[in-house]
Amino acid sequence: MPRFLLPLVLACLPLTASAQVTATGEYLARIDTDRDGRVSLAEYQAWMSYAFEGMDRNRDGVLSVDELPGGRGKPITREAHLAQLADRFKRQDANGDGFLSEKELAAPPR
Repeated sequence: MPRFLLPLVLACLPLTASAQVTATGEYLARIDTDRDGRVSLAEYQAWMSYAFEGMDRNRDGVLSVDELPGGRGKPITREAHLAQLADRFKRQDANGDGFLSEKELAAPPR
C-alpha cells in the first residue's frame, strides 16, 4: 500500500463502525467476524480493504490516479493491495501462528 494510503485507511477505521473504537479489544472484536478471539488474514484483509473499495469508484479493481487521495501516486490493483496487507499481517504476527492476537494487533508491524 502506498505510504500515503495507510493514514487514510487508519483515519477512516472508526467511520465503519457504529461507535468509535476506543480499545484494542473492541477493535479486535469488530474485525474478528468468526468470534474466535483472534484475527485471521482473511478477516484482516476484509476489514482493511473497505477504504480501497470505497475509493474504487468505477469498481474495476484498480485505484487509478484520479481515485487516489490528492490525485497523485501510482495506480494499485486490488491484488497488490491485498498482497501488501498480507505482508503487513505477517510482520505483525509475532508468534507466527497465522493469527493476530489483541496484543499483536495493537503492536506496530515489525
